[in-house]
Amino acid sequence: MEKPISRQAHGAIDYAYGAVVAMLPELLDFKEEKKAVTLCRVLAGGALAYSLLTKAEWGVIKVLPFKKHLLIDFTTSLFALGAPWLLGFSHNEKARNAVIGVGLAGLSASTLTQAEDM
Repeated sequence: MEKPISRQAHGAIDYAYGAVVAMLPELLDFKEEKKAVTLCRVLAGGALAYSLLTKAEWGVIKVLPFKKHLLIDFTTSLFALGAPWLLGFSHNEKARNAVIGVGLAGLSASTLTQAEDM
């Protein structure tokens, strides 16, 4: 089955994801929830870092195979879905919903992307 997101489009999505997820605590006003803020910064920074290292048109230091990149996307997104409960901020509706949204977005991007390597 042909997947709707190309490797090239996935790169654009990843860089946008990194920028947006890093700003979510300010955009959605949950700066007081320190664990959620830290998680957003770690998810964003990690996504940017391994995107820069991916063997793809948009990678800078091309060492990480694209299929492994997608696996990292998938597993970190699964973690994000459970993080509000695992890290103890599920009571904060804004933070919880933002992180669940991040997890769902990551799962969508990782599972809907064509997994061809360069």
